[in-house]
Amino acid sequence: MSGPPGATGPTGDWETLYATSDVATLPWYNPALDTDIERALKAHRLRSGRILDLGTGPATQAMNLAKRGFDVLATDISSSAIAKAKAAAKAAGLSIEFRVDNVLKSTLEANLVDAIMDRGVFHVLPKDKRPIYVRTVHRVLRPGGWLFLKCFSIKEPGTWGPFRLAESELLGYFRGTFDILSVVETVFQGNVAPAPKALFATFRRREASPEPSSQKRDRKRSTRS
Repeated sequence: MSGPPGATGPTGDWETLYATSDVATLPWYNPALDTDIERALKAHRLRSGRILDLGTGPATQAMNLAKRGFDVLATDISSSAIAKAKAAAKAAGLSIEFRVDNVLKSTLEANLVDAIMDRGVFHVLPKDKRPIYVRTVHRVLRPGGWLFLKCFSIKEPGTWGPFRLAESELLGYFRGTFDILSVVETVFQGNVAPAPKALFATFRRREASPEPSSQKRDRKRSTRS
């Protein structure tokens, strides 16, 4: 099977994919709430609040969160994904706010949500774009907000689909601006058998904003002069 287009191709491929596909056939489709997300919510006693489903795709995760009483905002880069997600939520009688948004050029407001769930966005981004992601989720989260992130593990064989990440590499992007609460080895539930090996990380937003590397270099120069 082929993997998601964002790992190797232009982001516009996501629009083509969702415009032409039955979402229930996509590799990452899971009608139930991701078990790692569910465990994390219970472990940290999160039962309400504003939560962002980042890269909502089929919106099954967003709908399951709404059923549990969360105030859900769901975003995706594909307008077709959002259109189908809106229809599915309406058919289920659920109230969810949907927006088309690109995490790399996000227009989401600062301090918007109490938690973010990412089940597949971070691991399709190339290395040079990942710091942008970190700054975006930090800005959108409220102080002390939670980030639950699932990605493919380097232990997953093959090269199809998204990028694989080692635990040390994953944590390196978030260290300093997020508290790292846990990382566990797990699997990515969906339509792929056997389920791909994955990492599930729980982070908590610190007060300080991430500083672009260019600003860090400038600051270091000024202290030396």
